[in-house]
Amino acid sequence: MGKKVLMFGWELPPQNSGGLGVACLGLAKGLSRKSTEITFVLPRKSEENPFFRIIPAGTYYKKKIEVNSILSPYLNEKSYKSALSKEENDLYGRDLFDEVARYRKQGGIIAKGEVFDIIHAHDWLSFGAGIEAKRVSGKPLVAHVHATEFDRGGDSINQEVYLREKEGMEVADKVIAVSNYTKGIITNHYGIDPKKVEVVHNGAGFLEKGDENSSEIHRLKREGKRVVLFVGRLTLQKGPDYFIRAAKRVCDISDDVYFVISGSGDMETQLMREVAGMGISDKVFFTGFLRGEKLRRIYREADLFVMPSVSEPFGLTPLESIINGTPVLLSRQSGVSEVLSHALKVDFWDIDEMASKILSVLEYKPLSPCLVENGKKEVEGITWDDAADKCVAVYNDLLSR
Repeated sequence: MGKKVLMFGWELPPQNSGGLGVACLGLAKGLSRKSTEITFVLPRKSEENPFFRIIPAGTYYKKKIEVNSILSPYLNEKSYKSALSKEENDLYGRDLFDEVARYRKQGGIIAKGEVFDIIHAHDWLSFGAGIEAKRVSGKPLVAHVHATEFDRGGDSINQEVYLREKEGMEVADKVIAVSNYTKGIITNHYGIDPKKVEVVHNGAGFLEKGDENSSEIHRLKREGKRVVLFVGRLTLQKGPDYFIRAAKRVCDISDDVYFVISGSGDMETQLMREVAGMGISDKVFFTGFLRGEKLRRIYREADLFVMPSVSEPFGLTPLESIINGTPVLLSRQSGVSEVLSHALKVDFWDIDEMASKILSVLEYKPLSPCLVENGKKEVEGITWDDAADKCVAVYNDLLSR
């Protein structure tokens, strides 16, 4: 008989703003194929009363519970205050951590009304809800770490976030890390016993096919131009500033290479100014946040995808790129580099080497199809079913104790 899992998260597609929601949905699909019943709890602004509502069963989970909240992925204290200022409802917390505490309390309330075997919480916003659910139910808790404050904040970490992450991992009966890279951070910076941490790499998705519609990028390709792509949040963690500095090096050597930055974030204005200051505004396109067919099309039209992340726990975008037929250049500071050998790799800070490898792919024609052909074979073996199998093994181990 399948397990019943009470799962706490931040987001699920199509209401998502990053890779965490994609990963949660991929895992939910994989678990559902293992006869696992999931009740998925999300913080979500609701126009309805009561405080939370139950939505009928979806395709991949038994039901979804939405807590009336303005929490969303990648919030910080400043962006939470901005969101709060637009609300007339006095229900929400006075600051980000008040609202996280409110979500935590609801974890206990929801747990009292649900039947489940195990609790699975994704990242720090959800850890508190998972802890409270464990307290009232006595059921084991799995803390799933997709990113840490050391990935997001670098040297200037938010101590409040760090303490909530640490509490979640300490209280959890098992910690799942999305890579060995992340496991190292968990053990070295949070003091968690390595035996408590299980590595479960993310799976590959994005297998849908779509029509080859025309676009500005497609026009450039018809004219014989080469296109290099960045997809991700425009934040320090993702390294878009290193991408544009490498772009400048490439533009100094070749006149027919264009760079596309797809995503949004707090660095967008700064990046545009840097591009203008470098004198390459005519070679760099900012598309904003793309999803669905628009994103698939831009993957297919690029000649090379670059992920220059400063600290990337895993990184789904390179897998998406390979599935869509485009080779990848990865930061060595990433979890996905552990499972992809048919990819070029570079230290995020080495913009000269990054530029050199970009030019290698563009100039040496046999390299690209070789990377794509062998990369696709690798990606076929990186599945959400495998990730689900490992999670089920963790569940079974905890429940047998």
